Amino acid sequence: MRIVVLAGGIGGARFLRGLKAAAPDADVTVIGNTGDDIHLFGLKVCPDLDTVMYTLGGGINEEQGWGRTDETFRVKEELAAYGVGPDWFGLGDRDFATHIVRTQMLSAGYPLSAVTEALCARWKPGVRLLPMSDDRVETHVAVDDEGERRAIHFQEYWVRLRASVPAHAVVPVGADQAKPAPGVLEAIAEADVVLFPPSNPVVSIGTILAVPGIREAIADAGVPVVGLSPIVGDAPVRGMADKVLAAVGVESTAAAVAQHYGSGLLDGWLVDSVDEAAVAEVEAAGIRCRAVPLMMTDVDATAAMVREALALAEEVRA
Repeated sequence: MRIVVLAGGIGGARFLRGLKAAAPDADVTVIGNTGDDIHLFGLKVCPDLDTVMYTLGGGINEEQGWGRTDETFRVKEELAAYGVGPDWFGLGDRDFATHIVRTQMLSAGYPLSAVTEALCARWKPGVRLLPMSDDRVETHVAVDDEGERRAIHFQEYWVRLRASVPAHAVVPVGADQAKPAPGVLEAIAEADVVLFPPSNPVVSIGTILAVPGIREAIADAGVPVVGLSPIVGDAPVRGMADKVLAAVGVESTAAAVAQHYGSGLLDGWLVDSVDEAAVAEVEAAGIRCRAVPLMMTDVDATAAMVREALALAEEVRA
């Protein structure tokens, strides 16, 4: 079975670990969000790609869900001693090495897709990890900060401000001019099923879908497209999905997120058992829906979620 997964952040990475447990023989291609990418200290940092790579490769800090295990922060401390910022974004010493290698390869002329493949040669994540685009895309958020409306990088909104202020708009800057990375459209065309894990529907999966050609390829692929709700009991499982959903005029409910994706894109949708009342509303919108446990408490629970998603995909296919 050939499975394509659109992934961003911790939720996407942990979902993929469950997918590998549930379908160990599947050929999995992951299209990773690069809208969270940021340049820091002269280095290209790709948080979502690295979180997938570290999680599946056994190097992730399990407690945080991001960054490296057994990390130290000597370089960050030395930079701070020189007064070099930003001080709100913490890169560990092991993590710095990844960003140095990536930046050197990009400076030598390699595209991000080739660089990601080279980095994965070390980590062996067991999936094919593709950035959504080799072109630069950065998600910016419009906020009122220090008395004025301004656009800031998503990382600043999430890490520095902790999403503590309302988001008035979310813009994937550069997405409209970007092209899908090599292999992205081909993987979608050859897939047997496409899965949307419980990642942020606006700044993770939404950013991937904003790259011209990706949404259209998924809609036209003729295979089941099944998503899992990141909203449980009208609140995000983790993160700030409610804040950015509000910015794009979408309620923080499992049904509203399904309708945000739309029946033209989504064939099946899983909601958590506590949101069983939403099933009828989602199905009325033309999307097959089932209520099952959706909390990724461990690999076994996540693998059970994946099996439910694949079963719904087969139901849609039939």
